[in-house]
Amino acid sequence: RQMLYFSLTTLKHKVIVVGLDNAGKTTILYQFLTKEAVHTSPTIGSNVEQITVRNTHFLVWDIGGQENLRASWYSYYCNTEIVILVVDSTDRERLTLTKEELHRMLSHEDLQNAAVLILANKQDVKGSLTAAEISQILTLESITTHSWHVQACCALTGEGLPASLDWMKSRVVAN
Repeated sequence: RQMLYFSLTTLKHKVIVVGLDNAGKTTILYQFLTKEAVHTSPTIGSNVEQITVRNTHFLVWDIGGQENLRASWYSYYCNTEIVILVVDSTDRERLTLTKEELHRMLSHEDLQNAAVLILANKQDVKGSLTAAEISQILTLESITTHSWHVQACCALTGEGLPASLDWMKSRVVAN
């Protein structure tokens, strides 16, 4: 009689969700998980959830974005395959700061093989910047060391998020 043994630990791809405070990181995490908008409060530290996309498992770390927490982001970088940068598309004043944080992150050795997904959140708000405008402000075309993608989305309705998960799956399957 032949016995089949399966590993108890399914391969999980590590994803970190970063961005400035109030960008919508936690709302997006729980929209990925539950497909509905949940009421959130500012994240102190991190939230972690497992998300499965057609048999591909992601361990998703949502990391607090307040100024005093950003200095500790690097402690989450080890073994990260995908960085999701959530951008508040209405927060024009802080996009330069977001750009600085992004480029600082991508220069870190622990992220040298990570793909980057930029979520241009709050597309439902009148006057929000488009994904193309955000791409330009963040100077994404200058990023040649990482594979990246910009996705317009709305955390509250979930619009744009299924396409984001598809892109994430295609990145880890490609590697």
